Amino acid sequence: FDWGGTRIFVSTAIVEGLRCFFIEPRNSFFATPTVYGRYDDEVRFDFFCKAALEFLLKTGRQPDILHCHDWSTAHVAKSFWEDYQPYGLSKPKVIFTIHNMNYGQKKIAEAAEFCQKFTTVSPTYAFEVGSHPAIAGQTHKFMGIRNGIDTELWSPTENKFLPIPYDADTAEEGKRRAREELRKRTNMSSWQDKAIVAVVSRLTPQKGVHLIKHAAYKAIDRGCQFVLLGSAPDPKLQAEFDELANELGHGQDAGFLFKYDEPLSHLIYAGADVILVPSNFEPCGLTQMIAMRYGAVPVVRHTGGLRDTVFDVDNDKPRAAWEVVGSSDFMRDGVDETNGFAFEGLDEGGFDYAFNRCIDAYYNDRAWFRALQSRIMRQDWSWNRPAIDYVELYYAAIRSS
Repeated sequence: FDWGGTRIFVSTAIVEGLRCFFIEPRNSFFATPTVYGRYDDEVRFDFFCKAALEFLLKTGRQPDILHCHDWSTAHVAKSFWEDYQPYGLSKPKVIFTIHNMNYGQKKIAEAAEFCQKFTTVSPTYAFEVGSHPAIAGQTHKFMGIRNGIDTELWSPTENKFLPIPYDADTAEEGKRRAREELRKRTNMSSWQDKAIVAVVSRLTPQKGVHLIKHAAYKAIDRGCQFVLLGSAPDPKLQAEFDELANELGHGQDAGFLFKYDEPLSHLIYAGADVILVPSNFEPCGLTQMIAMRYGAVPVVRHTGGLRDTVFDVDNDKPRAAWEVVGSSDFMRDGVDETNGFAFEGLDEGGFDYAFNRCIDAYYNDRAWFRALQSRIMRQDWSWNRPAIDYVELYYAAIRSS
């Protein structure tokens, strides 16, 4: 169809069992080498939002819900109510989800005002950002629903990237074989079969890079091996990690892989005994949930979704029992759903508090540690529960005036 001074092509395909439509304007707005980071981002994405609404109007579609995400599609909310709802696209209600409060705050504020309900990707992150000026006046319709992971994609039981498949009952052998293969891929020594401590992350300030660098030294000092997969978009920061790799990467106890490599990440999650996520802030975080699926014990900073998914083995037994299995008395019910080690601050001492307890547990009671690895593999961090929360939210939006 023709709209906005250009011809717009719409193609359709079945993706993961769902009918999807793809909007392609022929004005070169999206014939670009990068999706984000251009001077005209706002103009391009506002055009996309209105083109999608125009497609719905022209084809007579009346969905129950328009669910837009982050600043890049935030304009759907205002544009729908001002330019489309009065002219025939009358049925939908608008849901908006914030994935990161650090970008596009003016657009986020606009969507928060015009949507019927809006969310962010974990309950704790919702609490942390609830007082932000962009949304503070709209928190009566705001809530946090944690993300989930694709348990078919991230599965140690059916995975061509692992030496052998394994589950919670066979994790010890499956992870041992993965450690062997990971050491070959990273040229690390197999002597003493040391614990492997891993980081799988973009290297940005958000991810706590100062603590990641500290952790590399700390892991080797505690007799472990350290593996990092990821890279820094900032050349200065990447140079610092290059220097770290040159310093530590020749002692056969450290492997640095400065790239994005999803197949390799499966092997790292499987081969790792411990995964580190020391983020400065983390709206939800998928790393810790994926890692637990493979039996890697998370050591995290309690912020955002990390707090909602990782329960400290020493300090969070009541909260873990309630959040994971709905038990109000873990002692009476005999449940232990704790699954990792956590710290609060941004300093090295806070990190060491959690990391040392984790490594002490590994050395002092290997049977307990292996049982912990099996336990965390049985927890459900899929979309099953969040999907129910979203369906309830959709119905609440439909009922709203």
